[in-house]
Amino acid sequence: MIFKSINPFSQEVIAEHEVLTNAQLNQKLQLSENAFKNWSKTSFQERADKMLKLANILRVNKEKFGLLITNEMGKIISESIAEVEKSAGNCDFYAEHAAEMLKDEYYDTSFKSMSVYDPMGAVFAIMPWNYPFWQVLRYAAPAIMAGNVTLLKHAPNVIGCAKAIESAFLEAGFPEGVFQEITIDIPQVESVIALNSVCGITLTGSELAGSSVAALAGKHIKKSVMELGGSDAFIVLNDADLEKAATVATQSRMLNAGQACICAKRFIVTEKVADEFAALFMQKVQLLQQGNPLQQGIQMGPLARLDLAEKLEAQLAKSLQQGAKLLVGGERENCNFQPTLIDFVDSNNVAFQEETFGPLATIIRAKDANDAVAIANNHRYGLAAAIWTEDRENAYQLSREIEAGNVFVNSLVRSDSRVPFGGIKKSGYGRELGAIGIKEFMNMKSLVIE
Repeated sequence: MIFKSINPFSQEVIAEHEVLTNAQLNQKLQLSENAFKNWSKTSFQERADKMLKLANILRVNKEKFGLLITNEMGKIISESIAEVEKSAGNCDFYAEHAAEMLKDEYYDTSFKSMSVYDPMGAVFAIMPWNYPFWQVLRYAAPAIMAGNVTLLKHAPNVIGCAKAIESAFLEAGFPEGVFQEITIDIPQVESVIALNSVCGITLTGSELAGSSVAALAGKHIKKSVMELGGSDAFIVLNDADLEKAATVATQSRMLNAGQACICAKRFIVTEKVADEFAALFMQKVQLLQQGNPLQQGIQMGPLARLDLAEKLEAQLAKSLQQGAKLLVGGERENCNFQPTLIDFVDSNNVAFQEETFGPLATIIRAKDANDAVAIANNHRYGLAAAIWTEDRENAYQLSREIEAGNVFVNSLVRSDSRVPFGGIKKSGYGRELGAIGIKEFMNMKSLVIE
């Protein structure tokens, strides 16, 4: 079987990648198991030295890697380069802080009591195409700094990125088998999960994919972390700075052509300021320049695949049939989907109920702050949310009421190496990043010495 990498803007086939045979896969799995035996015994300093080299390699080659990202999945080149730089920063962070995060913890008992953190084996990662470098380094840097090894099944349309990352690890001096890209198809996934040397599974992707893989993880009694879909609320209250809120709303929804789990998707605005906010939002969306993602001045490229653009087009058509009002955009040409804004959406509308993975923003009108929170919580997803208000005390109280794994006040929702990240409800479970992220696939072993 062959996976084809197709440039979303030109629709040209830029590479083909053969799926591993079962025999080839078994060789890689054995290499992973052997690598763990040695890597788990290395010091934090040795791991950090190599991780810092990896960060440097990413920065030195950011233009080359950025071009690869853009060609494979279509985001504008400046965003691709920024993604590589962010990935390098994550490598720096865990190189510098892993030892402190995983130090022994002592308890006040009559005996010498402590918890120690031991690496467990291979972390099997199933990663998406929308941030093909960041999603990988987000989990891999902490996992490898902790003494684990990793096996990566990347999305079929960004195999070139997966191979480039593996080459960068080897160039940085990591032993063979510590980080491996495995080009496999869905029927081969369970054989990897079932392997005794695989300690856990981390997946970022759709609700459907997460449900399937989590079931396999449960079947084989493996720890799993799931970062799944999102339909993030962006709440705008009466006292919000509407100009700033509309600017960040445009950025939050249209960044990466709207292809992110933590893109704001539901813009819940109190009635008193809804008309003014909608007008500002529409003006800013209209100014966006869409086109060739390699061209300077372009602010949004195509969607990553034709089927994704067609699905979004169908969701928009259904939303308009159900009573939403089109304010701007709505046209599609191949993978190029115009930045689109619709208003007067309610909870029965498909644009409210489903995750819209592309540049489609929806405005929902709320009576007041309490109604806005209720609307935000009336969803099966609970990944992230934003609140816009000048009243910080009220924002804190409201943020405690919002059912999500992450809430930002007067700011763009984004991931940060220092802050735990993850969702609740159908958006998944477990956490990445921060100190808790590095501990997800560790054996927290309690020692009591009399």
